[in-house]
Amino acid sequence: MPNLEQWPTGRLLTTAARLVEHAWNERLVDIGVTHAGVIALGVLADQGAMTQASLAQIVRVQAQTMGKTLARLESRGHVTRVRNDLDRRSHMVSISPAGRQVLETADDIERTLVAGGGLVSEELRGHLQTVIRELGAPRWNWAASDDAPQEGVAVDGSGASGPAATVPS
Repeated sequence: MPNLEQWPTGRLLTTAARLVEHAWNERLVDIGVTHAGVIALGVLADQGAMTQASLAQIVRVQAQTMGKTLARLESRGHVTRVRNDLDRRSHMVSISPAGRQVLETADDIERTLVAGGGLVSEELRGHLQTVIRELGAPRWNWAASDDAPQEGVAVDGSGASGPAATVPS
């Protein structure tokens, strides 16, 4: 095993984030979604129907990337896409009842994944929120004191507080 005490903080953070995301995805495969899909479902559940472009912007990924995620979710019946009445070139995306059920199951998976071992300590969460606020402010035009990201808003590719609040890269 490598000597973790010698690793820089950034390497510790990125390695931990990747390991958590891999662990989530290994468990999420059983319910037919990816971590990115859970994030999209969480935003749709919290904020309601929206365009693919709006969802991509909130989650901080390219519209093409979101399109692939939504195609997988739609093929499994977790979201519905209908032509936007205001702009016929776009579609409105909404979470389906099956998507809500999958999101609830994903929440349970996350709770069991991070249970124990200090992974849910308020101290750790506070430190991570500070890092996200300070590094996210200039990147995403937040005021450093803003309470961002909101639940369900992605930041880096892994997770924050519940699968819907995770942070995709």
